[in-house]
Amino acid sequence: QVQLVESGGGSVQPGGSLRLSCSASGISSIWSFAMGWYRQAPGKERELVAYITSSDRRTYTDSVKGRATISRDNAKNTVSLQMNSLTPEDTAVYYCNVHNWWGQGTQVTVAS
Repeated sequence: QVQLVESGGGSVQPGGSLRLSCSASGISSIWSFAMGWYRQAPGKERELVAYITSSDRRTYTDSVKGRATISRDNAKNTVSLQMNSLTPEDTAVYYCNVHNWWGQGTQVTVAS
C-alpha cells in the first residue's frame, strides 16, 4: 500500500522559513519517479509549487522561485521543500505528490 506522509507544516510569521518533508512508502523504484509539492489555498485550485525529476532537474512556480528549494533522498524515500521569506500568500495546504499518489497534506499558515 502506497503512503505519502507530509510533515513540517505549521504557523510562521512573514519572512520566516519552513521545511516540509514527505516520506513515501510502498513505492518500488521511487528513484524513477518525479516527486513534487503542490498547494491549495482556501477558495483556490491546487497548484504546483515545485517538482524534481528522477535526474534531479528542478522546476518551481514563479511565485516561489528564489525562495524555495526542493530536494530528494532516494535512499530514504523522501522529498523535502525548504521555503524561505514566507508571505501570507504562501498560506495553503501543501501536498506531496509522486506519480498519481498524494499525501494527506500539511497546513502552512503565514501570519503576523
